[in-house]
Amino acid sequence: MNTSVEDQLVDQKAIKNSFEGIEQLPLSEFTEKAYLDYSMYVILDRALPNVGDGLKPVQRRIIYAMSELGLSATAKFKKSARTVGDVLGKFHPHGDSAAYEAMVLMAQNFSYRHPLIDGQGNWGSPDDPKSFAAMRYTESRLTRYSELLLSELGMGTVEWQPNFDGTLQEPKLLPARLPNILLNGGSGIAVGMATDIPPHNLREVASACIRILENGKTTTEELLENIKGPDYPTDAEIITPKEDIQEIYQSGHGSIRMRALWERDGGDVVITALPHQVSGNKILEQVASQMRAKKLPMVDDLRDESDHENPTRLVVVPRSNRVNIDELMLHLFATTDLERTYRVNLNMIGIDGRPGVKGIKTLLNEWLEFRERTVRNRLEYRLEKVLQRLHMLEGLLIAYLNIDEVIAIIRTEDKPRPVLMERFKISEIQADAILDLKLRHLAKLEEMKIRGEQDELEVERNKLEQVLGSTRRLRTMIKREIIADAEKYGNDRRSPIVIRDSAQAIDPASLIPSEPVTVVLSEKGWVRAAKGHDVDSTALSYKSGDGYLASALGRSNQPIYFLDSTGRSYTVQTNTLPSARGQGEPLTGRLSPPTGSYFVDVIGGSLEHKILVTSDAGYGFISTIKEISSNKKAGKVFLKTPKGAQVMQLLSVAEESSWVAVASNEGRLLLFPIVDLPELAKGKGNKMIGIPGKRVESREEFVAGVALLADGEELVVISGKRTLSLKSKDLDNYRGERGRRGSKLPRGFQRVEGLINGNAKGR
Repeated sequence: MNTSVEDQLVDQKAIKNSFEGIEQLPLSEFTEKAYLDYSMYVILDRALPNVGDGLKPVQRRIIYAMSELGLSATAKFKKSARTVGDVLGKFHPHGDSAAYEAMVLMAQNFSYRHPLIDGQGNWGSPDDPKSFAAMRYTESRLTRYSELLLSELGMGTVEWQPNFDGTLQEPKLLPARLPNILLNGGSGIAVGMATDIPPHNLREVASACIRILENGKTTTEELLENIKGPDYPTDAEIITPKEDIQEIYQSGHGSIRMRALWERDGGDVVITALPHQVSGNKILEQVASQMRAKKLPMVDDLRDESDHENPTRLVVVPRSNRVNIDELMLHLFATTDLERTYRVNLNMIGIDGRPGVKGIKTLLNEWLEFRERTVRNRLEYRLEKVLQRLHMLEGLLIAYLNIDEVIAIIRTEDKPRPVLMERFKISEIQADAILDLKLRHLAKLEEMKIRGEQDELEVERNKLEQVLGSTRRLRTMIKREIIADAEKYGNDRRSPIVIRDSAQAIDPASLIPSEPVTVVLSEKGWVRAAKGHDVDSTALSYKSGDGYLASALGRSNQPIYFLDSTGRSYTVQTNTLPSARGQGEPLTGRLSPPTGSYFVDVIGGSLEHKILVTSDAGYGFISTIKEISSNKKAGKVFLKTPKGAQVMQLLSVAEESSWVAVASNEGRLLLFPIVDLPELAKGKGNKMIGIPGKRVESREEFVAGVALLADGEELVVISGKRTLSLKSKDLDNYRGERGRRGSKLPRGFQRVEGLINGNAKGR
């Protein structure tokens, strides 16, 4: 329906009026800003830990909420639901499951090197970390280690910020006394970046911090004398080379490889420790899967003997005492999670509030800067308290020295505070302290207590001022505190760093018995394998309308190779082929040849064995079985044929083969030296006998047979039911240069159907 111009103007005016007072932005600008805001929120307030306390916001809020609930290491346990409720209601308005999972992670001693929460109840297991009970069932409190994060919280050490609704205050960071960012590590995925920080040994990290405090020019190489590498909450070995660990700590990213611990118990293998966060059940499944697939014939049994006294005890029973145990374990390390790689990405929020990947030296320097600032704030806060107390004590002492006059003023004056301030020249704070005195504090001994407290506080004030006035004294204090904390909370390294041989999977072919087999290919592309090399392939039964095409001798532990009519080659494992007792199966069920193509030949042998590859256009080249091999179902292009030409069967090249005999269907025969043919990986090859391309394309003339001869061998020419045997001296008439037209055969052999080496009939 058409509208008038006036109606359109009225509609536009109405739309314009409806958006008055509303900010309008282009969609592209709005979406860009919204996405960037969301990205920065995820990076700074969710996914990345801070270098100061090593915690993400949700972890920090959980720890702080538990401290506010009085759940110290010596307190009684409380329901985890109570903690989660306080966290969500006061500080972290998100899902309860996310907060509880973060809480569970901090309580699992197999996830955290130094757990922050002491849990009571089902908090998950190494086999299934997600199997923890609901928060209404579990109970929790803080561990002693959490004191390192909370003990200085009320001492003016860190900044505070309003919570999400502005009704409470929460700390921006916790005043960590040790670099928790390294001690417990952490992982997270933000927008455009991620973090994977491995845990470390407390004593090693503390000694590295002390080394930097003693010498600010300490290099990364020197720090690695203290920090040997990560220290996971498992006894499994770290097998990453020292040079790689140094590169990780230099650049801030890389990977750490861990390997399970195992020992011999009689003839059995006992696995006693697994890599970090690897499940014993998963290891059993992986090994059992290989056993079912017959990829571990040297293993007889597998069982789990883990119990309370032995948390990890997986037993692998070899089939016999002849099994090479070391080789077996290297195979299991390569094919199961008994050996695992962990990504390292030291990405965190620095003291400047920006995310970044940091090397170990930069990281520790930034944390020490944070620690120095924290200790300075603590000392300044304490000094302020000491000065306030000294000021108050000075006023109280004046009152005691003039107690009678003070009492008289208080009794007679309606407003004693200003009178006291005027009479004794004291401050308002001092006057309030005098007025707040209790009668029982007016004893004679109280004056002595005041003077004694003054002396103690003056000594403390002098010490505080000395430390605050000297960077060297301040660092010495920090060093002493780190040494004391390392002694109190530290323990020995759990993950040893050792040098081990590289894991290497056993070649599946070596596990298959080597038996002689004959692979038979039918005209319709059906394949089967018969045991032995003395099989009469033509005598086997075939489906109606099908018949024998080709066969190849091979071994059961070697692959077999096929060639199709388009010149593509394929590889199949011989031991997987069906038995020749039946009629086999179609190759198209295993391979994916081009539509309309059909299989031409099959061949076996060692990878270095030479073969002659030809097309009936008269082209050919020498290659090896290695080049015909393909690991794809669709095969690979091996032989390129001219237009109208067809692929011929492959010929095995013997060491004594010296001559190539080529005959066309028109009765022309040519012999030329085999050395005249090139050795190629794939392609069309060189012209063997001169046949015009147009005659090949129209199928008037083409190659009918190719044979390989040694010096002195005879050649048999087939034409219908007639055969012609040509001895060495007879063949001299047909010898010539490669690519010639060849010489005509005698009358009666003008329609050649094939050539056979007279001394070795067949491949």
